[in-house]
Amino acid sequence: MIRIGMTFAIAGLGVALFHGLSLPLPWLLGPIFACLISALAGVRMTGTPLINEGMRTVLGVAVGATITPVVLASMLGMWPTLLLIPVMVMVIGAIGVPYFRKLWGFDFVTSYYSAMPGGIQDMLVFGEEAGGNPRTLSLIHATRVLVIVVALPFILRGVWDADLSNPPGVPAATLAPTQLALMVLAALVGWRGAKALGMFGASILGPLIVAAAMALAGLLQHRPPAEAIWAAQFFIGTTVGVKYTGITMTEIRRDLTAGLGFCGILIVLTIIFVEGVYAAGLAPGMEALLAFAPGGQAELTVLALIVGADVAFVIAHHVLRIFVVILGAPLFARIFR
Repeated sequence: MIRIGMTFAIAGLGVALFHGLSLPLPWLLGPIFACLISALAGVRMTGTPLINEGMRTVLGVAVGATITPVVLASMLGMWPTLLLIPVMVMVIGAIGVPYFRKLWGFDFVTSYYSAMPGGIQDMLVFGEEAGGNPRTLSLIHATRVLVIVVALPFILRGVWDADLSNPPGVPAATLAPTQLALMVLAALVGWRGAKALGMFGASILGPLIVAAAMALAGLLQHRPPAEAIWAAQFFIGTTVGVKYTGITMTEIRRDLTAGLGFCGILIVLTIIFVEGVYAAGLAPGMEALLAFAPGGQAELTVLALIVGADVAFVIAHHVLRIFVVILGAPLFARIFR
């Protein structure tokens, strides 16, 4: 409990520092940087998996509440860009596996699951079960999420002049108690129901589905309040930063450097796909970037909510990416091996 309290205190200092310096996304990036610096200084931190997972339900409800009949109808027109997601995943794997295998000397399993742009938890579970190095996988994927999440706000502000200071929702005091109760119900029923069914990304997708059903039925008419989304950002950012706890100089020289190099590859590939989508007139540039950036599903959802992007478009592409990776990774790893 002392270590958990210390971790939250460090994350809170990060929020305060980012607020004081007027840096973007203080509730998300502040905890990430504070925990990362503390980990590199040798501070032992720990997260709270249950609370972290519970906070992700807020994002699921936030996305589900935006899916109205009009938005649902518009999703049918997304198929040209959705078809590019499996192509992008295959290109990332074709470049990433040789990169880790030949250049850094990782074993095949570790190389394969390091290259797959899936969720951190999913890739750790699959990779460890297949015989990969869980510590290396953790550092590689934490670095991927960290770099993408840190870089995107500055790109969004520099290219599109996006306002990252927008509150992600209205104050809780302005929402009717019945609406707040429906949000809590959607979060809990969706999360636990999806968990019982073994659904991937249960903490986000389960609440998303239940909240979307409520929104389509006209019951849920608002997104979660700003306070709830700020809290979700805080715990998600803390979780990413804590992944670096206990990192050694050997891991910094090898795993962290390998991860940073791979992030460079991912950024180049993302730019190529985004430019192609934008040039073909398939989607606006900002939505295309948020949809194709291979970061974490939760982190990209937060950014889409804050900048006012088409959340349904963004989340549809990330759900498909995670779906393709989770279903395809074990199968292709077995075939290639």
